Amino acid sequence: MKKTIVENQTLNSHMLFFDPINKVVAVKEGKQGYSALYYKPVKPGVRVLENGDVEFTFYAPNAKSVQVAGIGGYMGKEKHDMKPTGDGFWSVTISGIPAGFHYHEYFVDGNRCINPDAPVGYGCFYPINFFEMPDDDSEFYLMQKVPHGDVRMELYRSSVTGRMKACWIYTPPGYEEHPEKKYPVLYIQHGVGEDETGWIWQGKANLICDNLLAKKQCREMLIVMNTGYAFVEGEDYTFFPGDFDSELVNDCIPFIESKYRVLPGRENRAIAGLSLGSTQAFYTAMRHTDLFASLGIFSGGLPITRPEYDYTDFFNDPEKINSTFRVFFVSAGEQEPFCQQTMEQLEKMRKAGAHVTPYHHPGHHCWDTWRYSLLNFLPLLFAES
Repeated sequence: MKKTIVENQTLNSHMLFFDPINKVVAVKEGKQGYSALYYKPVKPGVRVLENGDVEFTFYAPNAKSVQVAGIGGYMGKEKHDMKPTGDGFWSVTISGIPAGFHYHEYFVDGNRCINPDAPVGYGCFYPINFFEMPDDDSEFYLMQKVPHGDVRMELYRSSVTGRMKACWIYTPPGYEEHPEKKYPVLYIQHGVGEDETGWIWQGKANLICDNLLAKKQCREMLIVMNTGYAFVEGEDYTFFPGDFDSELVNDCIPFIESKYRVLPGRENRAIAGLSLGSTQAFYTAMRHTDLFASLGIFSGGLPITRPEYDYTDFFNDPEKINSTFRVFFVSAGEQEPFCQQTMEQLEKMRKAGAHVTPYHHPGHHCWDTWRYSLLNFLPLLFAES
């Protein structure tokens, strides 16, 4: 494995540390005051070695046992016993972990714990550790020597919940330097158990877009990332977590278009999402064809019918699909159980004349699948007429 990839800063950046310091303050014996303080290196919680092994380390000086395990997918759920190293740390080196994104958990005397020295994200409805096992194809989401856009957090009021909502906005390089320029917008959603931070810290959407733009492989655009939960106290919390559709259309989009320089018209708006977020994106795109001309469904199958709606007739009419959507993109990881069926459905639609774009890549229901989906979706958007 290339050393430049293993040591890329992106692999250890996360919601708590963009540039991890892996140090603690210690005190020198015999010294007084500030001269007694110094910074002592701490072993990183996860380290990918050049030979492809992964070293896990956890500080638990009083523990009787420490274990590490994946949550499924590539790494599996097997608990690996860590061994004390004599300095309060426990460690284990594991071979054969496939390339990809890995959520994982630590267990100290049987209790699940966060490793403060390993990357942390918000997933599965709680803070959770993750690590990256890169390969030679990973450079598209890594930090490169290219111009970088900004990631901004904005606040707007939800008319659905009455609360303030946070959304993150990616603006491309040069946004501030060209005040006369307007941009198309992609609204993109996370999945179950995640939030608006996921597409940045786990998904690396900003870096993927930076790298594509540097190669002139996609158009400059804004990317808006919302939390898809619109819970109202007392409601029955079903699969759709509140009326996010109304919140997006009536609150977020007007806010974005009042504050940012965006191009008007449905041709300059796209919507996408992963897993639950893909079904939310589908639902909003179908309800508001006057607002969106492009749709991306990542790891969501083809959610044509649900208890809330039935669009069977629409999708049996290729001319209607083609006149409604400039881009209709559906992706899946090849290890996802619905992948084959979804790709067969799309192929039937294509043979009938529908302009749909299927995409699949080796992977589970996890972030590396969705990164590849975004990588292949972005170049399709907002093509010049």
